[in-house]
Amino acid sequence: MTQSFPVLLPNLIRQLDEYPSSVVPLIPVTAVVLDSRQVKPGSLFVALSGGSTDGHRYIPDAVQRGASAVVGSHPLQELPVPYFQVADGRCALARLSAAFFDFPARKLVMIGVTGTDGKTTTANLIYQVLRMTGIPTGMITTVNAMIGDLELDTGFHVTTPEAPEIQHILSQMEAAGLTHVILEATSHGLAQQRVADCDFDIGVVTNITHEHLDYHGSYEAYRSAKARLFTSLAMTPPKFINPPRAAVLNFDDRWYKYLADLAQVPQISYGLDKGAQVQAEEIEYLPDGLHFLAVGRDLQGQAFRLPISSRLMGEFNVLNCLAAVVVTLGVLGVDPEAIQRGIAGLLGVPGRMEVIELKSEPRITQDFTAIVDFAHTPNALYCSLKAARHLTTGNLIAVFGSAGLRDRLKRRMMAKVSAKMANLTILTAEDPRTESLDGILDEMADGLRLEGGVEGQTFWRIPDRSEAIRHAVRLANPGDLVIVCGKGHEQSMCFGNTEYPWDDRLAMRAALAERLGAPGPAMPFLPTNTSERGGQA
Repeated sequence: MTQSFPVLLPNLIRQLDEYPSSVVPLIPVTAVVLDSRQVKPGSLFVALSGGSTDGHRYIPDAVQRGASAVVGSHPLQELPVPYFQVADGRCALARLSAAFFDFPARKLVMIGVTGTDGKTTTANLIYQVLRMTGIPTGMITTVNAMIGDLELDTGFHVTTPEAPEIQHILSQMEAAGLTHVILEATSHGLAQQRVADCDFDIGVVTNITHEHLDYHGSYEAYRSAKARLFTSLAMTPPKFINPPRAAVLNFDDRWYKYLADLAQVPQISYGLDKGAQVQAEEIEYLPDGLHFLAVGRDLQGQAFRLPISSRLMGEFNVLNCLAAVVVTLGVLGVDPEAIQRGIAGLLGVPGRMEVIELKSEPRITQDFTAIVDFAHTPNALYCSLKAARHLTTGNLIAVFGSAGLRDRLKRRMMAKVSAKMANLTILTAEDPRTESLDGILDEMADGLRLEGGVEGQTFWRIPDRSEAIRHAVRLANPGDLVIVCGKGHEQSMCFGNTEYPWDDRLAMRAALAERLGAPGPAMPFLPTNTSERGGQA
């Protein structure tokens, strides 16, 4: 990431603990990068260890491309450019990236949102409320980044962006005159120090459930990664703008006390449990969305009772809305009416319980409900199917898969959830990558059979996702509900090492058009599609 003027190398290196007073040559640095292919003359290249490759192998390539200096964690000698050895390459990358852009987070009110499920929705709710009040607010999520009215796409399969990109976006937000930022902090982003030096003022957790054990190795390590957001709050340096500091914790979550003990800042809990400081009462689940009363006290001890209406669906979105109320009213003291308007104004988040309808042909009636959701964990699938149950008196038909080269334990867990919650289940592809798709589906089918599922009667294995969605739509009778989970907003699916363009929402519209005999988009192509009906969209 570059800016319009270079930064002198000593001003960056002095930020590293290993080199507090070293004599460093006055070399101009034009960018801080971690990928040697992005190096341009004047770049500072940071070589990272771990993952699928070792960045130290690419130091010669970085130097050849014009790197002005190199930072790494291995002892190296005889480089033609200055080399600085550090103990933790990722920590150094975050600090150097922040320093390169003059620590933009220190001039912003930083709100971090973490959790297994619900992060993006909660971030969007907070964003909408703050924008409704007129507060200049930005947002960085795994779906996109918002700088005023400018939307930046953050990619196909992404977690929290890398530190140079985050700091670049934060600097753009500061330059645009924004004062508040909501940043979605994933477990990968926290564990890999991508959000280090983001200087969070407010931390929010949605929940901590089973996910990403393939990367973190254990549930305890995954939980610890999430906890970093809350331990970091007490270490945020004082800011001239003097924002409030607080931890916003889900009282209903099993790890509430664990986080409460770690967060050495003022706290407010939320939840449906009567022990929460802010609770939802008089909850109604209606066809037009949610209605409830948010009751509790703010950070100053002032009581409030705030009626909330939202177009979102499901009990889990009651909690997401509560979290947004706590941040905006409980911590920041935002006008209550603006909170109500902001939450009510969020029509939805792309790929999150998104209702799909064919609107191009009003004369054709779609007499069943079709939904696309991002649910790709056991807890998220449970919550989505529970919400879907409130929306139909007919059969609930669930379509989903489980990713290859990822947490294998959740495959049977998700299948068992669907066996209990859905009437009919269709197992299909979801980013199998280089793993055997048939093997993944075998594991999931075992989970369904353990709960009494009968293949060919209550569940099916259909490897091609386009055909799986078609089959679900063909099974639907009037009043039924078809929900396709796992991909949501994502725009690709990985087979082998290739990302194929794919959008569940587009595929659902294509299947609906075929079923209803209406004009609609072509079904996207996947390599599992062997029928003549599949074609490039």
